[in-house]
Amino acid sequence: QVQLVESGGGLVQAGGSLRLSCAASGLTFGSYAMGWFRQTPGKEREFVAAISRSSFSTSYVDTVKGRFTISRDNTKNTVYLEMNSLQPEDTAVYYCAASLHVGVVTPTLNYNSWGQGTQVTVSS
Repeated sequence: QVQLVESGGGLVQAGGSLRLSCAASGLTFGSYAMGWFRQTPGKEREFVAAISRSSFSTSYVDTVKGRFTISRDNTKNTVYLEMNSLQPEDTAVYYCAASLHVGVVTPTLNYNSWGQGTQVTVSS
């Protein structure tokens, strides 16, 4: 079955950087659009970034534009989220997800498979 495993989360000071990775297995990785989402307690899961199957297109929520970069390596079945200039409001559990939809996919409902999440905590 499809398995997505996130890693790279942790505790960082404001202004710092982290790189999240999501290793995928059990699927033809290049056939899936990929996305990153985040969630804090009591709030809905929020779209962060998405990338199309071939990396041709990307999309970001406005609050992370210019600070976060999504990328993928189809030879390694891995999607990444490079996060720079982190702020306390970026604190959340970050999830990667896979979608069979074409292009960049932003709606949560259009994702078929989800990872277990990795905690990112940014201290002020």
